[in-house]
Amino acid sequence: MPDDGATEDLVEYIRAEREVRHALVLSDPRPVDNVRTVWASAGHAANIGIFLLLFGAFLYVGRAILLPILAAAIIALTLAPLIKAGKRRGISPWLSGFCIVALAFGAIGLAATAIAGPVSGWIGRAPEIGATIKERLAVFDRPLASLQQLETALFPNSGGSVSVSSPSPSSDIVLPVVAYVTPAAGEFLLFFVTLLFFLVGQIELRAQLVSLFSNRDTKLRFLKIMRDIEHNLASYLTVVTIINAAVGAIVALGTWAIGYPNPVIFGVLAALLNYVPYVGPAVMVVALFGVGLVSFPSLSYALIAPLGFIAVTTAEGHFVTPTIVGRRLTLNPMLVLVALAFWTWMWGPFGALLAVPLSIIGLVVFNHLFPANDVKLPD
Repeated sequence: MPDDGATEDLVEYIRAEREVRHALVLSDPRPVDNVRTVWASAGHAANIGIFLLLFGAFLYVGRAILLPILAAAIIALTLAPLIKAGKRRGISPWLSGFCIVALAFGAIGLAATAIAGPVSGWIGRAPEIGATIKERLAVFDRPLASLQQLETALFPNSGGSVSVSSPSPSSDIVLPVVAYVTPAAGEFLLFFVTLLFFLVGQIELRAQLVSLFSNRDTKLRFLKIMRDIEHNLASYLTVVTIINAAVGAIVALGTWAIGYPNPVIFGVLAALLNYVPYVGPAVMVVALFGVGLVSFPSLSYALIAPLGFIAVTTAEGHFVTPTIVGRRLTLNPMLVLVALAFWTWMWGPFGALLAVPLSIIGLVVFNHLFPANDVKLPD
């Protein structure tokens, strides 16, 4: 008979081997010095999380008021060097502000006048355009039918939802546009009024905000943050505006050479949409492809302009902009993507336009409050 003690030792040995084999690799398995510190940190993290959730809800609910005011504040900060330069030369901030607002109104009016005719014509031809696009995309009917058969085989109860549907009539397009533009008109009015007052009174407003701080160091820190925000916004947006204008000119010339209708409008759209990273160029590619399908007889000819625009934006994003802007003002692509997704989800297309300026402001404030030299990583 085997010894019971030897059997128990063998069982314990096998159990210990299994525990070692399946144990986790821990770099520091020692317990913490004080559990209360852990719970205190968790409590602080929970308070910050609750604040962020409430702040996000506040931004979402107050979109109609916060969006135009914040957009006006960002543009006023960007144009602050112009107001200050004019004031140093004896030009009243009221005159500078009125000139800037009048120029903005004029530019929007000219753009709306130029776009109104072609857009109305396209909307009126919506059924015809839908039929033409469906005819041009008939080459994809066979792959879509195969995909529908696969979907029916995998999900018998789904009923096969993959299909190509023609666009709805023009009335179904106009009504949502009118429903969207009507409240936007009030927001545009609030934006321009707020922009005027920000341009005129930002110097006095900054002095009043400085007086709210108690000690000299905090006042200096606030002034440095505002100065860096103005400098970085003005530098970044000025360079990006010049680059976008060049992209718009290239697109206008390219669409004119290929034979697109209204090439100037495509150039303006390309320049404006290029302010929104990733999403704007993607929308422009779809627009070029859609108009190409209607305007040209073959699918291959309709792909020339979208592929050319992809090549232009790729060269601009990977070579031109980083070379001109430099590393100091080049934003992390992941940060831009997350900011773009968040502000688009929060405030729609206008939030997408503000994503990059808000990221610049956030990075300036963060770098002032948490300098890189003060960060100490564990060994």
